[in-house]
Amino acid sequence: MDGGFAGPQSGPMETFEPLVRAEFAPKNTYLNTASTGLVPARTVAAMRVAVESAAAGQPTDMFADVEAARASFARLTGVPVRRVAAGASVAVYSGLIAASLPEGAEVLTAEADFSSVVNPFHIRRDLKVRAVPLEGLAESVRPGTALVAVSAAQSADGRVADLPAVRAAARAHGARTYIDASQATGWLQIDADAYDYVSSVAFKWLVCPRGVAFLVVPEDLGGLTPLFAGWVAGQAPWDSCYGPVEELAHSARRFDESPALFSYAGARHSLALIEELGVENVRAHDLALADRFRTGLASLGHEPVPAPHAPIVSVPGLGDRQPALSRAGVEVSDRAGNLRAAFHLYNTPVDVDRLLDVLSGLSGRPLA
Repeated sequence: MDGGFAGPQSGPMETFEPLVRAEFAPKNTYLNTASTGLVPARTVAAMRVAVESAAAGQPTDMFADVEAARASFARLTGVPVRRVAAGASVAVYSGLIAASLPEGAEVLTAEADFSSVVNPFHIRRDLKVRAVPLEGLAESVRPGTALVAVSAAQSADGRVADLPAVRAAARAHGARTYIDASQATGWLQIDADAYDYVSSVAFKWLVCPRGVAFLVVPEDLGGLTPLFAGWVAGQAPWDSCYGPVEELAHSARRFDESPALFSYAGARHSLALIEELGVENVRAHDLALADRFRTGLASLGHEPVPAPHAPIVSVPGLGDRQPALSRAGVEVSDRAGNLRAAFHLYNTPVDVDRLLDVLSGLSGRPLA
């Protein structure tokens, strides 16, 4: 089997491998992006400069880094920058949306979705939260449903939600939509303009440092109350440091959390890299690797959870093999008893074959 990059090698893809190789040099077989993405060299360098400058008493303008990162995320998700809030946590933004709902409102969710998406709605005991199988989410929207909240791709097994169907069903019944794209942004083109709210952390498929997250809101700001608004949420932040903020930002910036500045100093460069590579190119690369792994699993007699259009492959019953794989230098996850492998831009067919070889050795069954 060849050791080069997967996916088409013409057009913009001609620069894909050289650009990736200049930025990433993992020391092991890292197939765990669904947990944490690797950080590119340009990002490490920028964070080092920011930290060393702060230590020398000459800090860089990291608030400019926040704005650059915000603008990059807006371009990646197809919305005007004024609709993007910058923060650190999807759970915080889920809580903000939960707080906006009236007493008794019904929230429709997918069964066993990631807790940061669903738990804030359960914390409000006066809401009616209804969970259904992911595949039946769209058909379960009904009159009286106020909000449909779902991950674009499921963390545990990579299943991708039928977002167009969810959007159509929600509109037909007057419900708002809330999409957590944390397991999708970076490899799946997300049209945030099609939904009311879209949140995403950036430390997974967007290869940013931890401490960076975004929320996209509608033009009318979605009826959200900026409950945690501090000075950074002011229309003129540096004039909003003392006493009540006299004028909140007219944009989604009113929902900003006070930013983790060193993280954003790096994040702007990670997001720029994803833009340079192109999300569609990343997707083609990632899915080709996932398909290679699925083919190899069949030779070993294993069948993954059906998720054919995702770079996350989850294999039932093999989760307990994660420690042995890690000892062999292959990093994957154990999620809900499943072995979860996640293939991203810095992975190659060699990585896939290494995972299959180690699994074959652990099972005592050679590849066909």
